[in-house]
Amino acid sequence: MSAPGLRLALAGGGTGGHLVPGLALLDHLVAGKGPAPLDLLWFQSGRAVEERVLEGLEDRMAPTPVARVRLALEPPGGGAPSTLRTLLHLMPAVLRARRALRAHQSDVLLGLGGFTSAPAALAAKSLGIPFALLEINATPGRATRLLSPLAKKVFHATQATCPHSKSSRHVVTGAPVSPSFRRRSEEDLSARRALGFDPAQPLLVVLGGSQGAGGLNQFLAKYDHEFAAAGISVFHAVGPGRQSEAPAGRTGLVVTEFAREVPTLLAAATLVLCRGGASTLAEVMAVGTPAMVVPYPHHTDRHQERNAALLGDGCRIVQEEDLDRSLFEELCLLLGDRGELRLEDMSRALRTSAGPPAAEQILATVLSSLE
Repeated sequence: MSAPGLRLALAGGGTGGHLVPGLALLDHLVAGKGPAPLDLLWFQSGRAVEERVLEGLEDRMAPTPVARVRLALEPPGGGAPSTLRTLLHLMPAVLRARRALRAHQSDVLLGLGGFTSAPAALAAKSLGIPFALLEINATPGRATRLLSPLAKKVFHATQATCPHSKSSRHVVTGAPVSPSFRRRSEEDLSARRALGFDPAQPLLVVLGGSQGAGGLNQFLAKYDHEFAAAGISVFHAVGPGRQSEAPAGRTGLVVTEFAREVPTLLAAATLVLCRGGASTLAEVMAVGTPAMVVPYPHHTDRHQERNAALLGDGCRIVQEEDLDRSLFEELCLLLGDRGELRLEDMSRALRTSAGPPAAEQILATVLSSLE
């Protein structure tokens, strides 16, 4: 790696999946696994999810100065911009990114995916600033497909998105995960008590992603009283503004809009029921927590289903229409005494599937200015 003093720019926003990998890389730097950047610039989309996911970023990076710049391509409600909106807003966003990169004197830019990456990458290219892209999904996003010919490096979480050509620009690294996620052990079950749960009861952790998941919320609301009767504790992250979708309060149930202590939750969980976001599944794999994955059903490329398939026997994929009594009964079986061997097999499969740490390889390349 180069000497400390690199001025690092990141571009990614709109969803947790385009933010969390950047935080994971920064956590490795803060933990002393690389030289801290002299200055950090983060291009965002301006969506509310970014304030939740990036809350406390400045304190985490202190004394490194942090600047945030909004590049608004997405429509106000989020989601993919239309072709017309892209044409209308792309050039102003590129010009704003150019001004920010010049003022920051950025040495290198890393695009984390999503439409925010596009104007930042084009601005960096026009200024002669090297940029790289990170694709953590099992299906490449549109931004990666369009920008990769211009990038100095493209980091891929899986071989599935890496071109068949032997170009050295494309590197399969795996998905970066914060060093706070570590293999769980028997001692980690004490984390249940720290979270306010009875350590003797199995714990189901439900994570609906940064936006929450209506299908998961409805399933928990319908069957939570039966989970309670079966002696199963539940931690349920319902999503922002969705508290009304949560089950009624009870002993052994914790409901929150947004989960912050995810490393502790995954270590304490007997089983996690979650969406198939690539960052969430990389964390599940890093910890070795057996998972039931319910992919978001409305993506045209069904990339969450492909993400989950990479976990092999470490997870079971459940379609949203199958969130019914049969699944409830299967969960009760897994979370009971008779499910211990199956869960251990799933955890073992995750430990076997996990690749080498990705963050160190990505950082080594980025912090050497992509030489």
